[in-house]
Amino acid sequence: MNKEAVRTLSTSTKRKRLAKGFGEKPGTSSRRSTSIASGENNGEDVIWNLRLYVAGQSPKSVVAFANLKRICDEHLAGRYRIEVLDLLKNPQLARGDQILAIPTLVRKLPEPLKKIIGDLSDIERTLVGLDLFRADGQQYKNAWRPSK
Repeated sequence: MNKEAVRTLSTSTKRKRLAKGFGEKPGTSSRRSTSIASGENNGEDVIWNLRLYVAGQSPKSVVAFANLKRICDEHLAGRYRIEVLDLLKNPQLARGDQILAIPTLVRKLPEPLKKIIGDLSDIERTLVGLDLFRADGQQYKNAWRPSK
C-alpha cells in the first residue's frame, strides 16, 4: 500500500499508525493472519479463530480492526488469531462465509460459528455476540462456551 493512501485515510498520528499496521505491502496476499501468543495457555483455553472481512483501507474497516484488536487484547489475551480478508482484492473469498456486508467479523472457533456485521464499536453488543458476556452483562464461566 502506498503512503498517499494512508495519508488520505488518516487525520491523526494514532490513526496513521493503525492504517499502516493494517495495510499490506504491494505484492502480498490479501489473506493475512495475526497470531498473538502472549499469556499462558494451560490447556483449558481454546484459541479463538476470528476472520474480519474488510474493504481495503476504508475508515470503517480500520475502525473495525482496531476495535477487534482491543476487544481481543482485553478479553482473550493470548488466546486468539485474527485473519483479515480484503474483499477489494479477492471478492470471491466472500462466498465461503456468505458475506453480504462489510466489515463483517466471523468467529470460526470456538463453535458455533458467529457473524457480527459492522465496525464493532458497540463493545457490549460485540462481547454478547461473541459469547464472551451474556445479555445481562455477566461473563460466562468458561468465556467461550455458554452454560445451558
